[in-house]
Amino acid sequence: MMISLIAELLFWLTTGFIVYTYIVYPVLLILISSVYQSFKDTSYLISKASRRKRNADLPEITIVIAAFNEEKFIGERVTNLLSIDYPADKLNVLIGSDGSSDATNEILDSFSDPRLTTVQFAENRGKINVLNDLMSQVKTPITVFSDANTFFEKDAMLSLVSDFRHPEIGGVCGELHLYDAVSGDNKDDLYWKYEQVLKFHESRINAMLGANGAIYGIRTKLYQPLQSDTIVDDFCIFMNVAKQGYKVTYNPEAGAKEEIAPNLAQESTRRVRIGAGNFQAMMRLTWMLNPLIGWRFFSYFSHKILRWFVPHFMVIALLTNVYMAFDSIIYQTILIFHVLFYLLAIIGKRWSPSGNGKIAMVIKLITFFVSMNVSLGMGFIRFTTTSLSATWERTAR
Repeated sequence: MMISLIAELLFWLTTGFIVYTYIVYPVLLILISSVYQSFKDTSYLISKASRRKRNADLPEITIVIAAFNEEKFIGERVTNLLSIDYPADKLNVLIGSDGSSDATNEILDSFSDPRLTTVQFAENRGKINVLNDLMSQVKTPITVFSDANTFFEKDAMLSLVSDFRHPEIGGVCGELHLYDAVSGDNKDDLYWKYEQVLKFHESRINAMLGANGAIYGIRTKLYQPLQSDTIVDDFCIFMNVAKQGYKVTYNPEAGAKEEIAPNLAQESTRRVRIGAGNFQAMMRLTWMLNPLIGWRFFSYFSHKILRWFVPHFMVIALLTNVYMAFDSIIYQTILIFHVLFYLLAIIGKRWSPSGNGKIAMVIKLITFFVSMNVSLGMGFIRFTTTSLSATWERTAR
């Protein structure tokens, strides 16, 4: 009897956590954000204050990129950076090649633009080690981080740096658009838009969590070197800015695009690595688990901590459901839907249904959800059983 009660409690508790982090939390966040914005709008109305500060002179910026074996993209990427709308005398590009063994270095050497500086490291040591070294050379007040396979929209930097007119803002994250170069389809599309909505509303209440490594900027003086085995450097760099008492924001008008792997199998390695990095970051950013830091704790616990443990919750929910199904027709019925859910994920994984019909969309969504959490679970196993390394692990693009 006691075992059955414990199993039932675990089933509903873990199921509740999954529903809360993916459905309830977004609803609560949007409500809180809306109320917060209403008070802010009313304050502006009463005080008659200007909603926006006047445009100040554009700051000098340095765009920093760590690259490894990027011969496919690096030439086009440098051209993209040197052609963005930003005053030439205030734009610097600093690229570090981390022991590249392909034609990356030769392609970089072919550029002679004075705005571009390249550093070619003889040994491959991993992205964060390159960033730490490059940041010691940055002299501009604003540093923008990006990747070698990302491409900025023409006005991306003008939009990104506009937030820095406010002295209390220490970091700004832009918006990344993902695409499949082969099919034009983006299997992450719905989930990506979902995450962008969360970013937008978390930013409103000063509770933003991390940045997308493809396009974000910080005040250079706030950069704190990270440990050499750090995996999710963008998350840690951005949160270290917030730790110093500065606001970090999300600016969806600062756009960039990036090609993704064409299928879930090729994306799996990247997701496992990021999953391991998430747990690593959780152990190092313990200050974010303090309820006294305000809304950021609420968002961090609801959006990140619970989300990272969803694979564990899924396993516990399934096992307890199986146990309780022996004695209850209610749990037998739930188990049927439970099994059907995973069967659809297997079908989607094996046959990758095409089209935009409702059934195909449901199967794609279930497949993506299960695949994402399988990778996250494998990331947890990797974090607990192996020594993590910051050296590059490439995925097919």
